[in-house]
Amino acid sequence: MDIDQIKRRLREFAEARDWDQFHSPKNLASAISVEAAELLELFQWLSEEKSRDLDDATKEKVEQEVADVCLYLIRLADKLDIDVMAAATRKIALNAAKYPVEL
Repeated sequence: MDIDQIKRRLREFAEARDWDQFHSPKNLASAISVEAAELLELFQWLSEEKSRDLDDATKEKVEQEVADVCLYLIRLADKLDIDVMAAATRKIALNAAKYPVEL
């Protein structure tokens, strides 16, 4: 499934449940923050090394939180008519200019 298909499925999901009324950009940005905090919580007391070698149960939980962040981000971008892939591409180019290899 590509990002446009996910975007359509998220729209349909929200519309079918009458959730669109709650999906303002502010609320979606807040939801991203909450889900990112839940992702961070999974790593809170792990060492750097342990964070690179998760057990299967923890990795599954991380995967779920990553998906939550991703889905809310796609929904927010859809509401604001932002092309996520184009924005990411532009940001990578900006970062490359800001942080050249020579530095």
